[in-house]
Amino acid sequence: MNNKPVRILIAVSVFFALSGLLYAKEMVDYVDPMIGAVTLGANGEHCKYFGRTFPGAATPFGLVQLSPDTITGSGDHTSGYSYNHDVIEGFSFTHMSGVGWYGDLGNFQVMPTTGKRLFNRRYIVTKRIKGTDLFEDFPDAMENAASEYSHDQEHASIGYYSVDLLRYDIKTEVTAAPKAGIIRFTFPENKTSRLQIDLARRIGQTQRWHEHSTQNVEVLDDQTIQGYMKCSSEDGGWGHGKGDVNYTLHYYAKFSKPFKAFGVWDKDQVMEDKKNYTGTNTGFFAEYETAKDEQVMLKVGISFVSIEGAKANLRHDIAGWDFDGVRDKSKSLWSDAFKTIDFQGGSEKQKTILATSLYHCFIDPRVASDVDGWYVGADKKKHKANDFSYRTVFSGWDAFRSHFPFLTIVRPDIVNDEISSLLDMSKKSGNDYLPRWEMLNSYSGCMVGNPAVSVIVDAYEKGIRNYDIAEAYKQCKNSVDKFGNQEHGFTPGSMSKTLEYAYTDWCVGRFAESLGKDQDSKEYYQRSMAYKNIWDPGVKWMRTKNSNGKWRKWDGRTGFEQGTTESNPYQQGWFVPHDVAGFAELMGEDYFVQELKTFFNKSPDDFFWNSYYNHSNEPVHHVPYMFNYVGLPWQTQKWTREICENAYGLGPLGLRGNEDVGQMSAWYVLSAMGFHPVCPGDNVYLLTSPVFDKVTITLDPDYYKGGKFTVVAENNSPENIYIQSAKLNGKPLERAWITHQEIVAGGTIEYKMGPKPNKKWGSDPQNKPPSLSN
Repeated sequence: MNNKPVRILIAVSVFFALSGLLYAKEMVDYVDPMIGAVTLGANGEHCKYFGRTFPGAATPFGLVQLSPDTITGSGDHTSGYSYNHDVIEGFSFTHMSGVGWYGDLGNFQVMPTTGKRLFNRRYIVTKRIKGTDLFEDFPDAMENAASEYSHDQEHASIGYYSVDLLRYDIKTEVTAAPKAGIIRFTFPENKTSRLQIDLARRIGQTQRWHEHSTQNVEVLDDQTIQGYMKCSSEDGGWGHGKGDVNYTLHYYAKFSKPFKAFGVWDKDQVMEDKKNYTGTNTGFFAEYETAKDEQVMLKVGISFVSIEGAKANLRHDIAGWDFDGVRDKSKSLWSDAFKTIDFQGGSEKQKTILATSLYHCFIDPRVASDVDGWYVGADKKKHKANDFSYRTVFSGWDAFRSHFPFLTIVRPDIVNDEISSLLDMSKKSGNDYLPRWEMLNSYSGCMVGNPAVSVIVDAYEKGIRNYDIAEAYKQCKNSVDKFGNQEHGFTPGSMSKTLEYAYTDWCVGRFAESLGKDQDSKEYYQRSMAYKNIWDPGVKWMRTKNSNGKWRKWDGRTGFEQGTTESNPYQQGWFVPHDVAGFAELMGEDYFVQELKTFFNKSPDDFFWNSYYNHSNEPVHHVPYMFNYVGLPWQTQKWTREICENAYGLGPLGLRGNEDVGQMSAWYVLSAMGFHPVCPGDNVYLLTSPVFDKVTITLDPDYYKGGKFTVVAENNSPENIYIQSAKLNGKPLERAWITHQEIVAGGTIEYKMGPKPNKKWGSDPQNKPPSLSN
């Protein structure tokens, strides 16, 4: 018998098997930073319709986000980049992800050029088209250095971005370390190649030229500059200045090639060979003679503390000139971050959406302290943190719902840092209450409610407690006492505030109960019933009241606003997370179920901005899981799978609304794993149909002793979306909820999936999820 063909077949099989192992795609390889990278529509559509993410390089929770900028102007271009724009202005070292309100940062903007010196900042005025919800850009006529580019020569992957600048024939590549970044430029042959750095540029600035901000540059030698940028809210930034974000960003920058010539500019004044300059609209340029395909690199350390901190950050993060090594290290940091969760199954599309969602979850809250622990506190003084990393960018109103609950499972250390930072801000600011939407120590006041209270209580109840607990309780109590429903039993003119204040009163009641403060607990639990005070039996829905207790004008439950924030009464009225059972009893359970079904049945297939279930914005994100409270968990399974499938997509238009600093992404990740909270702070996750066949969470041993928690969905498919039965650690599970303690104790939850709902599973009234009223 001739065995040669068999041996060849075996050899070929082994070769391909080994090839698959050698070149297996990691989860980080599925990340597409271009998902959501649009700020304003190509036809002027409102910014609320787009993800507003940045496509450049970052590291997990790092200080640097090195990314291209396509627009500086008066419009709401918060990330600095929009895929539909056709020119690039430069590459800056700090960016926000997925936010509205005009954005901020975008500092230290670098642009490679050749030939004629063009230092005018490109500034675009954006105006609303009268009588519409559309906007139009009005470019100025001043000649500037922006370059055309093509998406065919643009590449974005985790920790890396590159693009060819067609005007100059310069390839630009960027990558990031936690507190520093490096850019590699491949120049053409040219006698006047140039790197120009706009030190004054800021996202959200309200006019072309600053009047109150200052910038400094000092030339140390022919390869080194250092300085700072003092950014005043009087010149714009967060909320066009209304966010009151004032900061100083320091930098220490090294060039790989000595300058042939250098200088500074301030507006239209150019000063060659100037070695030290401070102005209000300052820039620096370095010029070279370059050969064809010659590479010049620029590496920069940044710090919100000092130049010395920026220098130390650069030396720690990027010691040499190994661009590819920094890129590999960046990817390695992301790989380590992603190791907390392993997913099996799913389509290529689902893996890309999931991986990119994880990526967006791990950008904020970003570190604001230096490598040596120094940070600038809310008192504007320098302090050293020895037992935590000082963090910033707390998008509270968005992130308390899904993002921080998700982080309590996979990154409790980050949650602990954020709580320590919030408490530090409360004390050092002198405010003695918690910020609502924090950025660089600013109490911007953006949005409503007391979301930091929710984050703290949720973490405490889950055992995340490496901070001053007495101070945490004090600040939570102070916050809800300062901003609450106490005077009237509701907040006049605002349904949103009334309901959100009621929820955080419950949070303080829960905190007090856990601390043995029985009198406080009783008081705040009672205050949390304020939601009942705005139920109008006449219209059979929540309704806003005036200060005299009379109902305000009613335009129907789908009429926009009416005392709600970015929503309508139908959407906001479901926000009674702490007492779903009591709310259902108030409505009558049959009517509750009827309205819940109507809310989803009237929604469009993609759940995009609409008057019913509007997944594009946060107020409704908990609502799909409310079916579990009334014995209809199969409806939760149906709708969460549809939302995961239809409200998330690929490419720049892949997000159906602002990503909102991790919230939109965290909702997807939790729901794809098969569980999500309704009431952060109660330690309960509502169960649903997993998108993936198997999910394994590796728990942080410093916080949780369970090792791993695994979700298995047997016979899972796009058709088999309904849970037929479930087991927890081998024992039948008949309830449609699970506790945080059961997850972090480790173990396995197993589902058998099928194409039709098992309407008995999880529907027994004895197994309803807990609420304040039951």
